[in-house]
Amino acid sequence: MEERNITTTTAATESQAITTNAGTQEAAISDERIPGKLIGAIVAVGSLAFIGILTETVMTVLFPQLMREFNVDTATVQWITTIYLLVVAATMPLSSYLNRRFKYRTLFLAAVALAVLGSLIMIVGHAFPVILIARVIQGMGSGVATPLMINIILEQSPKSKVGRLMGVGSLVITVAPAIGPTVGGAVSSILPWRAIFVIVIPIILLVSLPVGLKCVEQHRPTEEARLNSLQFVSIVLALCGLVMFLNQAGVAVSAAVSGGSATVSAVFAVVSLIVGLGALLFFGWSSKRSFSPLIRLGWLRDPMVLLHLIAYMLLPIVGIGFGYVITNVAQLSLGTSAFLSGALVLPGALIGAFFAPVGGMLYDRFGPVRPILGAFFAAICGPILLLVFSMRLTPVTLAGFYFIFGFGYSLGFSNIMTNALRNIAPQFMPDGNAVFNTCLQFGGAAGTALFSTILSVAQAGAGEEGGATFRHATAVGGSWTFATMIGIVAIAICCLIAAFRIGAKRNSRL
Repeated sequence: MEERNITTTTAATESQAITTNAGTQEAAISDERIPGKLIGAIVAVGSLAFIGILTETVMTVLFPQLMREFNVDTATVQWITTIYLLVVAATMPLSSYLNRRFKYRTLFLAAVALAVLGSLIMIVGHAFPVILIARVIQGMGSGVATPLMINIILEQSPKSKVGRLMGVGSLVITVAPAIGPTVGGAVSSILPWRAIFVIVIPIILLVSLPVGLKCVEQHRPTEEARLNSLQFVSIVLALCGLVMFLNQAGVAVSAAVSGGSATVSAVFAVVSLIVGLGALLFFGWSSKRSFSPLIRLGWLRDPMVLLHLIAYMLLPIVGIGFGYVITNVAQLSLGTSAFLSGALVLPGALIGAFFAPVGGMLYDRFGPVRPILGAFFAAICGPILLLVFSMRLTPVTLAGFYFIFGFGYSLGFSNIMTNALRNIAPQFMPDGNAVFNTCLQFGGAAGTALFSTILSVAQAGAGEEGGATFRHATAVGGSWTFATMIGIVAIAICCLIAAFRIGAKRNSRL
């Protein structure tokens, strides 16, 4: 009996010790502090991506003005946005190599130099091709800065704070689309549009640069990684070919609808599609057989991660494309000013930016399923309402329905990549980061090209800008884009549901 009491007492003591230890560990995890330098590094590096996206959305709201200044049509002027997003997407595959080969501070300084140089060219450039060259340089800067920020967060964050810090990173980037159209409309109403780039240069040199030099730290050694130039060329060709296909297919359809010749554009579209798909297949094939691939792709064999990636590529088509659609429908259909059309994007984008860290906190607390799916079921209500009221929209309803989408989109979007990267081996995180960010930018470029094409097709043969027929045609094009958005978001939700089901089955086997 005494022995039994001793055993019982010992077991109780051990159980209490385990409980106490677990409680201590849980308290320690919840008490993990975020270093001040980490926050500074996120702000410094993220602000460069912020400025790139800011200038992109600023230019979007100025499209009607730029069309008149450079004497180009809708399908041509959208390349100011598309080429920036395309260059960012083409630079992203290099991020895995760059982050392994060079120190973080070196990459940060390169991103600063590219951002400043691109802005200087935008100030002095007075020809459309020169403006495009400046956007290429700025895109390269953002293409270095964005994955650098994500890698810093993933490598240097306390594990219990990864979700909210990814949300903070998303906040740094998503605030730019929130204020970009408003800034563009406000500046263009009182100053030449080039003044925008005069303003951003001091911000980069007086805020981003000193904060980054003080806070960006290196927590891991660099590697003797080699650049596979053939694979880099192939992925650039793939991205360019696929976006050119979308653009030229739209030009061909628009020309055919308006009674013009569509042969050249149609042939160019087919050739671009063949080149794009062929280069993409070659990149995948060569990556499997290369000793030192540009991006290691073995982790994509996991269907759960792959489904996350598909959703992460589809959703920016809508999220980034919305800025173009809202501002152009407002100006060309509803007859608003550039300033008011930019202001319509502000409430939805700001509330979305504010809730990005909240979405990360919900992820840390409840896991991925409810925060992500709940967010996108809310987000899809926005384009559904826009489609229902598309032919009788007002500036207020346009802004209100976009508000609903912006809230849901930002609440759940950054969590998709966070959850996917948590399910791959740590050594492949730079590769996963590169692929996810490439797909993000490609989705944005594809969205701008796709929706500008739909509007161009609807406007074909509708007369001069400002006329009643042209405004009605733009409203019809808007309804087509909203229907397309609904389909894209629905497909992304289905991919996420399938991914979570795979994850649930795996957990049930453990």
